[in-house]
Amino acid sequence: MTNLSVDEFADVFRRTPFMQDLGVELADIAKGECTTSLAVQPRFLQANGYVHAGVQASMADHSMGAAAFTLVSPGQYVVTVEFKMSMLRSAQGETLRCRANVLKPGKKFIFVEAEVYCVSQGKEQLTLKASATMAVIGGTT
Repeated sequence: MTNLSVDEFADVFRRTPFMQDLGVELADIAKGECTTSLAVQPRFLQANGYVHAGVQASMADHSMGAAAFTLVSPGQYVVTVEFKMSMLRSAQGETLRCRANVLKPGKKFIFVEAEVYCVSQGKEQLTLKASATMAVIGGTT
């Protein structure tokens, strides 16, 4: 992983202002992988009572960035340069869980995928599939 310990990484993750506003929590982090969770709140729902796509997309994007960040060198960071998502079904439940995995690491670009699941009464349903290209910034590339 980067020059950060797991605890330091979790602290950086928690201090990201927008994720803090949403309440996205880091559940697990490993080299090239990140799992996050989010308790669904009424403010996340769209007019029909389903979790807004923007909430799921933000969670997926940040989780993919975190997974990519685990692979960069000290002094480097990643930014999203391309993002695609497909909504597979409406999300209605108590919790969202996102699993992000690096598919193709690189010195300048890292390709990542994520899946967002809606958890209702202990059962997961896949609601969103996303992919992103992260640019590696800073340090020596």
